[in-house]
Amino acid sequence: MEKRQSRREAVSEHKRELILEAAKQIFAEEGLEGASLRAIAVRAGYTPAALYFYFESKEAIYAEVLKASLASLGAAVHEAVAQTRTAAQRLKAAAMGFFRFYTENPRDLDLGFYLFRGGMKPAGLGRARDETLNAALELALRPIADAALELGVSRQKANLLMVDCFAHATGLLLLLHTGRIRMFGASAADRMEAYVKDRIAHLSEG
Repeated sequence: MEKRQSRREAVSEHKRELILEAAKQIFAEEGLEGASLRAIAVRAGYTPAALYFYFESKEAIYAEVLKASLASLGAAVHEAVAQTRTAAQRLKAAAMGFFRFYTENPRDLDLGFYLFRGGMKPAGLGRARDETLNAALELALRPIADAALELGVSRQKANLLMVDCFAHATGLLLLLHTGRIRMFGASAADRMEAYVKDRIAHLSEG
């Protein structure tokens, strides 16, 4: 009986993973607005009705896909930080780890900006989901603020630095993935690294 139950659970989890993988592909192609449960079901090899056994809506599916993406982001940042020794090194590793993850995974960057679907009018996935996802993003960025605290700044300034690094990185990533960075004959990675070095130097002087 236990083996049978375990087998059913494994099959159910496998189906769920297939749905999420299919959804990630559809969302990458169509965005949240353009995607439909029917398209996701067809890609996964199921009927639309079967999806409701696992998820209540496409927003729920999107939230799960983004949650997994943010978990991967957090793991990449923490792995980069784990290889450092000093606070300055940790700050640089965290900021550059964030930047490199989205450099190598542009589709994940698209997923992260679901709040700007349909132009620049903000629209979320529901309050509870938004709060959970925002917390996951903040957790991935938190090593930047923690390293700044080690360098002697206040919690407020450390948090502001985290926001600044996030904003600078996403701006450069936008230029990189749209090809606009070529207009300036610049390297997005080099500009990000220069920015982080400048901020670390400023903190050290302070």
